[in-house]
Amino acid sequence: MNKYELALIVTAKIEDEQRAEVVEKCKALIERFGGTVTGVDEWGKKRLAYEIQKMKEAYYYFIGFEAESTAPAEIESRVRIMDNVIRYLIVRQDEAQVESEK
Repeated sequence: MNKYELALIVTAKIEDEQRAEVVEKCKALIERFGGTVTGVDEWGKKRLAYEIQKMKEAYYYFIGFEAESTAPAEIESRVRIMDNVIRYLIVRQDEAQVESEK
């Protein structure tokens, strides 16, 4: 199992409950493809580096998970079409990086 992190940028134009639903859907996708969620880091509302879809602010979430090497591609293909997600990125964490975080 490899360690990954899913970075999500969610639109600020929706209610708190809808944002929570988006995060829960992403967690469910990870589990659906055989992964286990290790943690969710909510950074809150931040100013975007540049305007995206006429928005200047959005909510940032980082979901850590462990999964097989085939899972990220499947997860990305589903997250790509999710409403209210304006940007996403899955990165594999190196073993040295994981050890330094402990």
